Amino acid sequence: MTSSENIVIYGINYAPEIAGVGRYSGEIGAHLAAEGHRVCVVTAPPHYPGWRVQKPHRNGWAREVLAGADLYRCPLYLSEQMKGVRRLLAPLSFAASSAPVALWTILRRRPSVVLVVEPTLFVAPVALLAARLVGARTVLHVQDLEVEAAFAVGHLGRGGLLARVAGAYDRAMVRRFSRIVTISNRMAEKIIDKGADASKVAIVRNWVDLDQVRPDQDAGAYRRELGISAGTYVALYSGNLGAKQGVRLIWEAAEHLRDRPGILFLVAGDGPMRSELAQAAARLPNLRLLDFQPEHRFGEFLSMADVHLLPQEREAADLLLPSKLGGMLASAKPIIVTADPDTELADFLGTSCKLTPPGDSAALAASVSQAAESDPDPVLRAERLTLAGQLAKTSGIAQFVKAALFLQRADAPSDARPIAA
Repeated sequence: MTSSENIVIYGINYAPEIAGVGRYSGEIGAHLAAEGHRVCVVTAPPHYPGWRVQKPHRNGWAREVLAGADLYRCPLYLSEQMKGVRRLLAPLSFAASSAPVALWTILRRRPSVVLVVEPTLFVAPVALLAARLVGARTVLHVQDLEVEAAFAVGHLGRGGLLARVAGAYDRAMVRRFSRIVTISNRMAEKIIDKGADASKVAIVRNWVDLDQVRPDQDAGAYRRELGISAGTYVALYSGNLGAKQGVRLIWEAAEHLRDRPGILFLVAGDGPMRSELAQAAARLPNLRLLDFQPEHRFGEFLSMADVHLLPQEREAADLLLPSKLGGMLASAKPIIVTADPDTELADFLGTSCKLTPPGDSAALAASVSQAAESDPDPVLRAERLTLAGQLAKTSGIAQFVKAALFLQRADAPSDARPIAA
């Protein structure tokens, strides 16, 4: 890039959301602003993963400045039951409410780059049109293949006319961007299969702040605050409580081990399945549900785990790459992952973590029980820390900026090309 670029970021999730896409988009925007670029963001009020607006924000149009970036927030449809067609109404309503704001912002500011974040791809037509009118380069950051994922987990059924129309729209949009950056090899392959030019697709995995999450942080005080004894074996999950994440397996595994002393399934987070988890926790003595823990104590909280749980539905396995993985690896604690051997997640983790079949709560319970009876393997611990080092925040954001924003410019260095991180 030149010394100062004018950049518009357009996406439904942004800081101060601490889970999922919002965290990464917020960190990208803050980094670009800190580097001296003029950054404007068109987004929704913070609402994910609980699908309710976080205080003190309101579900309306608003303007603010955050970490050096100008933000325009636009409302969206939200409901206590964000399932089925409601999951479609949320991004559609944001696309509608934000369209005039995004169009006005891009035409007025005349940015050099328009960065669209998926989800949601519903904003792409306005972004592409406005960018073309001002001669801006367009970048699509694919964090989640939302169309395939919505049908894979049953939010919008499993196929039919709606699936064909959605697929056609998806293919039409991805072909029109100057550059696409996504977070995994399998997702890149799927994007290319939609017709995107392979030379325009780059891979930069989501990152983790290795200063925030470190191995061997003392979590004794955290355990005492929560009333968890030092001898209790903690199987921890922290993140979005949604269908794609397969969190149902956690309470089913806890059910299998309810009579096994000394093991606690600890879940912290929010999302559509929180109420079902709360009901399960009310009847299971070995399952405890918490809210998201304070951001400044995130590393300490992750260190409280004896083993991390990373469930995932089989149908969504290669449609996203869990953002929580980096923190788990950086804590160096053992990880049990529900993934098939030939998936992107399994390929990336190699032998560093234990794999169990997706959907098999008995296998997950057996793996937790076995882990509780075994000493941690120092070789596997070293493998996890090596993988975490590959996901360091400082290098990850730099790779993203390089991959997304040079875009074959005449002033770009000769090595500015797609990155497989």
